[in-house]
Amino acid sequence: MSAAQNEGAAGLYGRGHSIWDTFARSGSKIKGKHKPTVACDFYHRYKDDLLLTKALGFNTFRFSISWSRILPDGTGKINKEGIDFYHRVIDECIKLDITPFITLYHWDLPHELEKNGGWTNYFVNKWFNRFVTVCAEAYGSKVKNWIILNEPFGFTSLGYMLGIHAPGKKGFDNFFPAVHHAALAQADGGRIIRSLVEDAHIGTTFSLSEIVPYSDKEQDILAAKRIDLLMNRLFIEPALGKGFPRDDAFKLTEKMHMYNKEWKYVERLTFDFDFIGVQYYFPLVVRYNSMIPVIQASEVKAKKRGVPHTGMGWEINPDSFYRMIKRIWEYDGVKEIIITENGSYFKDELKKGTINDIQRINYYEQHLQAVLKAKKEGVNIKGYFAWTLTDNFEWAEGNNARFGLVHVDFETQLRTVKNSGYWFRDFLA
Repeated sequence: MSAAQNEGAAGLYGRGHSIWDTFARSGSKIKGKHKPTVACDFYHRYKDDLLLTKALGFNTFRFSISWSRILPDGTGKINKEGIDFYHRVIDECIKLDITPFITLYHWDLPHELEKNGGWTNYFVNKWFNRFVTVCAEAYGSKVKNWIILNEPFGFTSLGYMLGIHAPGKKGFDNFFPAVHHAALAQADGGRIIRSLVEDAHIGTTFSLSEIVPYSDKEQDILAAKRIDLLMNRLFIEPALGKGFPRDDAFKLTEKMHMYNKEWKYVERLTFDFDFIGVQYYFPLVVRYNSMIPVIQASEVKAKKRGVPHTGMGWEINPDSFYRMIKRIWEYDGVKEIIITENGSYFKDELKKGTINDIQRINYYEQHLQAVLKAKKEGVNIKGYFAWTLTDNFEWAEGNNARFGLVHVDFETQLRTVKNSGYWFRDFLA
C-alpha cells in the first residue's frame, strides 16, 4: 500500500499537503472528483488492516512513508507525530510476525517542494536525501527491507510530461530534469540506507511492460523500441552503471543526454541494489503513428485486438509477465528479483455480503504460475506482493478502480474480504 492512496488523515496530526492533495482539489483531474483526504483511513485503522493481512496468510507488509507527514514542508522541521505513527505501524507488524517493507517515495511529494519546482529542481536531491536520512535514522533499527522509489517512469511521465497525474506538468522541459533527478535519487537513497542501516536489504521498483509491435513492419518495430526504451530501460540501466539508454534512431535520447549532462553523472547514478522490484500489470502493443509528436507511436488497445483484458482495458497475458521477469534477470548486476506489484481491477459486485471475483482469482493464479516458471528456470525470485490488500484511492481513477483483495465501502469504511482474498489465504496455507 502507498501512503497517499490509503492513509487518509490528510492535514491532520501535523501532516503537510502533498501534490496529490493539491491536484485533487482542482476537481476535474480525477474521476468522480474523488480526493485522497480520507481514502481507506489506514491511519486510524492500521491495526485492523494488519490483522486482515495476517488472517489472509501474508507474512510481509509493504507500505510507504508520507514525506509530508514526516517533513510537512518537505525539509526543515520534523513532525514528531508523523515519526510516531510509522513506529506504531512497524511495531504492530513485528507484534504480528509480519515483516515490514518500507517504500520511501510513492509519488506523494510535499506540496511546498512542488512550489519550488518539485522533481524538476536540482535541489530536490538534497531535499530527498534529508527525508531518506530522517527515515533511516528513525526506523533503521527495526526495518531492514527498503525500497527507494516506486515506479520512477510512472511519476515522471504521468506527472511531469503528460500532466494527467500530480503535479499536472507537461512537456519535455519538465520531463528531462525530473527523470535525471529521480534517477539520481534512487542511487543516492540506496547509498544513504546502506550507510545508516545495518544489514539493510535495499531495492527499488520499476513498472515494466513488454512492448510488442503491432505488425512486422519496420515502422511498428522501431516504434516499439522507442516506447520500450522509455518504459523499461530508462531507469534500470543508469542504476546498473550503463547510463541513460541511447538509440541513434531515437533523437530524443541524444537531447536527454545533452540536457542532463549525463556523462558527468554515470558513477553517481549507479548503485548496487540487493534486489530489483518488478511491477507488472500488462503488455503494450504499439504501432507507428506519425501524428504523435516525438515518439511517433500509439497503443493498439486490447479491446480492439479482441484479447482478454481487465476492467482498466489492460491486456491479460501471463506469458508476457514471464518474459519480462526473464529479461530483467538477464541484466548484469541484477542479483535478486522481488515482484513488488501485480494485480488487477475488475468491476466487483457485492451481493449478500459476498464478492465472487473469479476473474481476479484467475488473474492471480495465471500470473503466479508465470512467476513459478521463471523461478524453476533459475531466476532468483525472492518474493511476491499482490496489489493490493484493500481497495484504495487509485490516483486519477479515484475510488472507482478497485484492485483490492478486500472491498472497502468508502462511505462507512466497512471491509469485506473478497473471494480472491480467501483464495489467497487457502493458497498460502
